Formats: sequence, structure tokens, C-alpha cells
Amino acid sequence: MPAPLVQLAGVSKHYGDVRAVDSVTLELEPGEFFALLGPSGCGKTSLMRLVAGFETPDAGRILLDGQDMQGVPPYRRPVNMMFQSYALFPHMSVERNIAFGLAQQGMSKGDIATRVAEMLRLVKLEGYGARRPEQLSGGQKQRVALARALAPRPKLLLLDEPLAALDRKLREETQFELMQVQRDLGITFMLVTHDQDEAMGMAQRIALMRAGQIEQIGDARAIYERPRTLFAAEFIGEINLFEGEAVQIDGARFAIVQGGRRIALAEDDSPVTGSVLIAVRPERMVMSHLHAGSAAEFEGTITEMAWLGDLTIWRVRLDDGRLLRVSRSNADVANAVFTRGDRVFVGFDAHSVRVLPK
Repeated sequence: MPAPLVQLAGVSKHYGDVRAVDSVTLELEPGEFFALLGPSGCGKTSLMRLVAGFETPDAGRILLDGQDMQGVPPYRRPVNMMFQSYALFPHMSVERNIAFGLAQQGMSKGDIATRVAEMLRLVKLEGYGARRPEQLSGGQKQRVALARALAPRPKLLLLDEPLAALDRKLREETQFELMQVQRDLGITFMLVTHDQDEAMGMAQRIALMRAGQIEQIGDARAIYERPRTLFAAEFIGEINLFEGEAVQIDGARFAIVQGGRRIALAEDDSPVTGSVLIAVRPERMVMSHLHAGSAAEFEGTITEMAWLGDLTIWRVRLDDGRLLRVSRSNADVANAVFTRGDRVFVGFDAHSVRVLPK
């Protein structure tokens, strides 16, 4: 197995009394598409700036390709960054923008021209080299910024909210283009974003951050289906929560939920006991007009519904006042029988739940 390209060991950064980054340890593999995900102020941008060399850690070590970066300035690190604002030079052509870093490295004019042509082909902007940024669309500017960042052949590319300025359709298209470029070049990408769909759609692994620390690391499926904390469960996607008590009876684990309902559990990686939260994703909820006799079943009224093309979402107000969210793919024609005002039964089975500490 190849050695990690990026290694962070106990890295911390404080700004006065604020712990922006708090004892973070993680590794990135060569050729990996990695994402730092979290809400504003969680420390993800500060961590990225530490890796880039724009900030100096108060504690811990940062190694890039096996070399300790202590005291190494940004321009001497095998790292480049693509900024959210793109930061293109307005008075320069597309070609000159892409060539800027290469000229700074002292590359010959002939080699620069060859490399710029390669980058224009890579980002599908052949024929746009003579234009200036003001003559480009938002998506085209984003491609120029990417080409400029990749031209010097960095071992690690940092992407700071690179798609934030694009509309939804263009953002989705650009996600696939970024993934293809990353695969073609084999360069390690570190994406910083607060957009969960962006991180889940592009990254092979995600580090979910909270208050300067890493809450959970894993691929998108693991974090979505097996969150380890309440924060992870609520930040990624939507979640329904039920209070309960986790107990062991004759060696088996059960969750006792409202009304004394007992749900058998089989989560070997979540050995939580005592007061717990039972987390269920909306698409895992079962809804019916008839009482199905399930152990975990609650009665209520559909108060809202939204048809979103690929799926329908319902809000169900239970008789005890709690509000649940239920979703189904619109490939299921049975969805049409549920509408606002209907009395329904909603529930879940043991295989649909995640047990979290309360």
C-alpha cells in the first residue's frame, strides 16, 4: 500500500480563545478525492490554509509526500489552490492566466505554450485562449481557474468551495467534470465545502468537521447510513428521531421506544446502551392508511407534501404532536394515494434504524 501523500498529526490552530483547528489527525492517499465538510466556522477552511502553508499550526505536524512542512513557505510546497472567487487576472487572456504560474517557475516559452495547450484541451476550452475573463461565462471562468491551478503539476490540489458561484444545473455538470479530470490526472484533490450533496457526490472519502475537530471520516454511504453521532446524522441528509432505551435481554439487543414498543436491534458497530436516540431516514419510513401491526408504528395526519420530480416528501404530524418526514421515489405509483389531510400510520423496522447516544 502506498504511503499517504498528506499526513496531519495532532494539528491545532488557535485564534485568541477560538480553537479553529483542534488536534486534527488524518491522512490522504495519493490520487484520492477527499472532502472536508462542515458548517461555517467548523475549521475546514483553516485546516486547508494550514496544509497550503498560509497559516502556521500552533501544534502538530503536517507532512506532504513524507516531508515535514514546518517552515516551508507556500510557494515551495507541492500544493496549489483553486479559490472560490477564481481570482483570475482581468487584464490577461485565458492563455496568460493559465501560464502565469509556469512563468513564475522559469519554464521556457515553448514548454509553457505546450502545457497551456494541454490544459485548454483538458478543460475543453480550445479556441478560448485569446479571450479575457470578462468574455467568459461563470462555468468557463471556473475551468480556467482549474487549468491554472493544475498547470504546474501539483501533487495536491486544494479546492475552496469551487462551485459555489455556479447555478444548480451547471454545478452538477461541473462536479462530473472535476471528477473526470481528477481521475485522468491522478492528482490528490482536497475539497472544502459546506454543501453535503457536493461532498457526497464527488469525494471518495469525507471528513465531517465540527468545532475544529473531525466528527467522522468515511465514504458517503457510511456517513449517511451509519452516522456515529447525532450531529453527523442531522447534518447529512434528513433524519427522524425517536427517544428510547437500549437494553439487553438474553444476549439480544432491543430498543424500547414510546409506548413500550420493543424493536430488535442488530448493530454490532453501535453498542450503545441506556437512554438513546433511534434515528431513521425519511426514505426508510413505511407509511400506510391501514394499521400494519408493526412494533414501531405511529398514527398521525399528513400536514404537507411536496412533489420534487424524482421523489415525494410528506410531513406527518403524529397524534402526540411530533413531526415526521417521509419520502418515497416517484417510481412507486402507490405514492398517489397519499395526500394532505390523510390519516396514516407511519413506522419502521429494525433494519432501518441507527442507534445513537442521547
